[in-house]
Order: sequence, then C-alpha cells, then structure tokens
Amino acid sequence: MTRPLIISDCDEVLLHMVAHFKDWLEESQGVHFNLEGHNFAQALRWQDSGEVLDPADIWKMLGRFFDTEMDSQLPIAGAVEGINTLAEKANVVILTNLVDERRNKRAEQLAAVGINARVFTNQGPKGPALKAIMEEFAPTRAVFIDDLAQHHASVAEITPHVTRLHLCGEPMIAHTIDCAHKAGHAEARIDRWDEALPWLLERLEN
Repeated sequence: MTRPLIISDCDEVLLHMVAHFKDWLEESQGVHFNLEGHNFAQALRWQDSGEVLDPADIWKMLGRFFDTEMDSQLPIAGAVEGINTLAEKANVVILTNLVDERRNKRAEQLAAVGINARVFTNQGPKGPALKAIMEEFAPTRAVFIDDLAQHHASVAEITPHVTRLHLCGEPMIAHTIDCAHKAGHAEARIDRWDEALPWLLERLEN
C-alpha cells in the first residue's frame, strides 16, 4: 500500500556539520573558518597568511572532512526522535548532497545515531533527484525538508505539489542563510524539531 513520503536532507537538518567542520579546520588543518551564510568561497582562510583558500583547496578540505570526520557529527536536537516518529506514518528517505561513493558511509553514519533510512546522494540542485524519487515511490503525499533555500526553489519548480519545510538546525548559520519561506519556495520555516514535528505530522495526516 502506498504511503506518504518524507524526503529529508542530512547536514544541518539531522546532523550538525559546519560546527564540527569549523572545529576540525581550526584545530588540525591550519585554517580559520568564518562562515557568513553559506558563502564558503570567503569562509576559509589560512591561519598563517590570512589568505582565502583557493576553491580547489576548499573542496579538498570538505572531501577530507567527510572521508575522516563523519563520525564526529552529532545529531541536531530532536532530529532522531522526530524523523523516527515520522517514519511510523511515512516512508523516510535521505537526499544528501554528497558524491555517490559516500552514500554507504552516510547511511552507516545515520544508522549509528538511530536513523535507519535509504540514502540518495546528489550533486547540485535537488529538484531533479527528488522528481526521480517521487516517480519511484509514488507516494500519496510528500514532504521535503532541507536547510538551503536554493534546493527548495529547485523542488518548487520541478515538483510543486511536494510540501516543503525549510529547517536549519544549526544556530551558527540559521540566522544568516536565505529563507525559502520568505522567497515563496517553502510553506514554512521552522528551525527546531520540537516545533517542526507537529507541523509535519499535521501535513501527513490532513
């Protein structure tokens, strides 16, 4: 029998990422991290020279973090309980912007904190990937949860019938990122799981 579907991002929705990334960079990589919004291009500077890292070096740092430090990522408050409560009423999948070779590692990482869900990896805007997921699951209704406004815009354009919740559970960046709700690309912006869960359950049940 077809069920509703939750499509959730991982970093900053289920697990903290930038806070751990910052600590790792500053403690072991000789890099100062000062993120305004999601402008990674200006966020990373070498501690010795103060110079901004080249884009290639930024990607290397991100890759090295996900290769070696994923076990350091702690859950967002209420996320494990929230997503597992939703799983009682809907299928839950994770749509995460990582390279495909890290899909299994991400699934293992989530399982280790108590979230057992199928993981889909993606690069770039999430609308096309979400459309493919929708075609596979053919749910009665669907809700997309992500922390970045551009992904809500992409989903709104390609699958406008999917309900969209903008949720950023990382206080370090939540106040600086663009808001998909204000832009008209998400039905709501809620950054706390204890407030988001009742909203999500209502969307699944009504």
